[in-house]
Amino acid sequence: MLKDITVHVDAGRANGARVDVACALAKAQGARLVGVFVITPPDIPPYLESQVGNEVIEAQHENARAEAHAAKAVFEKAAAGMGVEHEWRITEGITADVLAQHVRYSDMIVVGQNDPDERLFTGGGAMPDELIMGAGRPVLVVPYVGGYPTVGSHVMIAWDASVQAARAVKDSLDILRQAQRVSVMVINPDSNAAGGNPLPGADLATYLARHGITVDAQHINASDIDPANMLLSRAADEGIDLMVMGAYGHARWREIVMGGVTREFLLHMTMPVLMAH
Repeated sequence: MLKDITVHVDAGRANGARVDVACALAKAQGARLVGVFVITPPDIPPYLESQVGNEVIEAQHENARAEAHAAKAVFEKAAAGMGVEHEWRITEGITADVLAQHVRYSDMIVVGQNDPDERLFTGGGAMPDELIMGAGRPVLVVPYVGGYPTVGSHVMIAWDASVQAARAVKDSLDILRQAQRVSVMVINPDSNAAGGNPLPGADLATYLARHGITVDAQHINASDIDPANMLLSRAADEGIDLMVMGAYGHARWREIVMGGVTREFLLHMTMPVLMAH
């Protein structure tokens, strides 16, 4: 079972739904929950720094502290309502860097999908990408749209036999054990990636069975369809409330420039996604 879970708490519109997901997960796992609010440095272009007075910077800090106070109330009300042991932290710095340091002493972190309309709240374009790359822990990303009353009841594992996917599966075992249904989905299977069984996903199913987790393995051959869109479509059809997948099997710069499954999921996710790098 997970013992310590961290959640990024901010002033964004999706904060309440994200905190609720973290509280529900902590309650299900019997884990302690740590809420972290990060006050980021003022975003002032270099050519304006000399023209901005200390009064303006201090006013921004005051506003950030007021937002932190309001966010703390949301976090503590949700955690207390769920009967979850919790701790509140407020700190300053670059969001992804600060959260990476805090999660090193936690089993998992819950963060939000980057909301293009609220970059100041979510840490800008660096979140959650850079956190996933540098956390050293699984990152549960919650979409910025919608509410998610159940997470981890019906789970789909996006399996490609990569190091990143294997890490994601290992990191999610405690959640998978509590799931009602777990599916392994292989898109365009590579016959060279099989272990001792030629059936796509069968080796992973055997591994999970040894951990007391029963899964159904599926595969799709559709080289003319984008894998990310195929996964999202199948997940919607099957009522999946959590996707488990490896992140950035290719270099992050390559996915940003050329596209990739991780990048597409972070842009278009419709359910929470547990990622590991």
